[in-house]
Amino acid sequence: MKNRTGKNIKAGKALKRGLAAVCLLPPALLVLLPIALLLSGSLMDALEMKGYLAPVFGNGEGFISWKLLPDYPSFENYGKLLFGTPQFFILFWNSVKLVCCILAGQMLAAVPAAWGFAVYPAKGSRGLFGLYVVLMLLPFQVTMLSSYLVLDGLALLNTHQAIIFPAVFSTFPVFLSYGGFRGIPPQMLEAARVDGAGEFTLFMRIGLPIGKSGLLSAMVLGFLEYWNMMEQPMAFLEERSLWPLSLYLPEITWGQAGFAFCASVITLIPAVFVFLLGQDYLEQGIIYSGLKA
Repeated sequence: MKNRTGKNIKAGKALKRGLAAVCLLPPALLVLLPIALLLSGSLMDALEMKGYLAPVFGNGEGFISWKLLPDYPSFENYGKLLFGTPQFFILFWNSVKLVCCILAGQMLAAVPAAWGFAVYPAKGSRGLFGLYVVLMLLPFQVTMLSSYLVLDGLALLNTHQAIIFPAVFSTFPVFLSYGGFRGIPPQMLEAARVDGAGEFTLFMRIGLPIGKSGLLSAMVLGFLEYWNMMEQPMAFLEERSLWPLSLYLPEITWGQAGFAFCASVITLIPAVFVFLLGQDYLEQGIIYSGLKA
């Protein structure tokens, strides 16, 4: 009887997993389809691309056709992009510089703020943290004009500092780091204080090791956001030599479409790599922050 009950439970779990897989498969295919189109388009030569996109760039009659596997795969676009387009590498370096400076600044500004909110509750701290959450919900379009006026007054427009400084003081990494620090039992901190540990030692020896999931998840999400940012550079940067890679897109014609696909694939690679590398920490950080997955 027990064996039958155990088999029924296992069969029920297997059925649930199968139904979940069937339900999740169509959304997964919809997410992966654009990536597959990018990869296939980046491997097409100009003549094949012209045949597929003729209704768009021609007389506008007919429908676009496409193949996931090109008839004659070619790495011409990759060679042209990597060896014949120096401006691409300038914009790539701009993106690396902006993202690294923003993440480093966020760790210096957000981590102490989150530690203070989590470990040193004071009168009015909950209201101040609630204000942080409200500011986190505001989209860039709401604060764009005020940010523009402030940056203009500081003579920072059309410089990378105009992108870095507002992002450094973003409230979102404070929110994520706060969730990780809140998971530290107060009794552990009190016991360490009784043993003679100073506040800086508490932060370095207890806070950072236990709250690292929240910090790393903030870095992963920050990288994905700022690697792909478009609105801030378009609003605050005029010189194209200062633009990040997310704004790099050649003039799209049937002859340049494959080249544009190739640039999109190269831009996507670092984001995918960072996401896969920090996926586990990202999930733990979301749990610590009290968000429902």
